[in-house]
Amino acid sequence: MPELSRTQVAVYGAIAVALLFIGARAVRGEAGEAEPGYSTSNEDESSFSVEEAGTDVVVDVTGAVRKPGVYRMPAGSRVNDAVKRAGGSTSKASLDSINLAARLADGQQVVVPEEGSSVPSAETEDGPISLSTATAAELDTIDGIGPVTAEGIIDFREEHGGLSSVDQLDQISGIGPATMEALRERLQP
Repeated sequence: MPELSRTQVAVYGAIAVALLFIGARAVRGEAGEAEPGYSTSNEDESSFSVEEAGTDVVVDVTGAVRKPGVYRMPAGSRVNDAVKRAGGSTSKASLDSINLAARLADGQQVVVPEEGSSVPSAETEDGPISLSTATAAELDTIDGIGPVTAEGIIDFREEHGGLSSVDQLDQISGIGPATMEALRERLQP
């Protein structure tokens, strides 16, 4: 076997180091799909823990996505970012039914409906209406909210990147303390 020169040994060494570096990055990339401290599987809820982060928001992405679960997202992220983080939409997803450009709020649930399924509305759902995704028409069906106030809620939501609490509604013209109490049971952030 012929002797290798110092230059050849250096080149082979550099190639080996580069391959190790690329391999390490690939391993870290695969392991980093789900957020540390969060279980994205519905089967292992006992491992769920929350680590505080200064500017992140935590959202629950569910429905017609490939990897439903709880994800930590940077502040200012949009619904589209959360859907991508959850592996993207499935072939059955009805993305036209949700606002992909809406900013995420901490604690928000993002539901990607399937084609042909109805989007929950005030008339068909007994539970609370989500302030983060409700349309003006859905908000208008609630006693104490008319068309002008519904538009005010949507404008406020867009200006402030969503609503993290029903209590923020008191900042909107036309909603006073009495209306707030009536709305608490019909609305969620």
